[in-house]
Amino acid sequence: MRISIVNPNSTRSMTDTVAKAARQAAARGTEILAYQNDAGPLSIEGYVDGAHAVPGLLHALAVAESDGAEAHIIACFDDTGLDAARSMLTGPVIGIGEAGARMASLVARRFSVVTTLSVSVPILEDNLARAGLAGNCASVRASEIPVLALDTDPEAADAKIGAEIERAITQDRAEAIVLGCAGMADMAADLSARFGVPVIDGVASAVKLMEGALTMGLKTSKRGGYAAPRVKQDARLAVPA
Repeated sequence: MRISIVNPNSTRSMTDTVAKAARQAAARGTEILAYQNDAGPLSIEGYVDGAHAVPGLLHALAVAESDGAEAHIIACFDDTGLDAARSMLTGPVIGIGEAGARMASLVARRFSVVTTLSVSVPILEDNLARAGLAGNCASVRASEIPVLALDTDPEAADAKIGAEIERAITQDRAEAIVLGCAGMADMAADLSARFGVPVIDGVASAVKLMEGALTMGLKTSKRGGYAAPRVKQDARLAVPA
């Protein structure tokens, strides 16, 4: 099976991180096709960055499907452009935010999300509510580490993320932690060993969920909300006779 993973931002090091994490999680026989939105922002931090990322993301996903990808992963914890992607593509699509939270709900009654900046917290809370997972979420905590600092200052990032995990466990009674950024994909195993609870990476979770969907032969329903967009003729583009 062939699964695409698309980084909605234009930072190559993050694309490389998520592609490596996806390939490590993939079963034998699963091919991971990695793409990057070169027209997108350097990182996605809040509503404006997310809106700017969507056109290039959808283009990259369309290229991935034309290249033979049968399922798709959006490698941003905000699940940027997810509904539009599901409407546009045939194969199943998941964002790493939804994937990580769904996986956490299988292994813990209460989980917390530890993300980057406070500006992302309302987005993640809204996404959890829409996915029906808000009741399982003890908290969404911001480490106040900018996305790009995960790569440029990993020691400071590790310290701040670790401090928020500790608070989530002791103050919020979290039983598992979901790492709330694609750039944290390679931190899960070490943090799980350090804190003694499941620490879940959305990239690996998304790969396993998409492998399962393809094994079951599932495609996105085209009735209702995820129906393919209708072709429209724009009168403003018509050439006068």
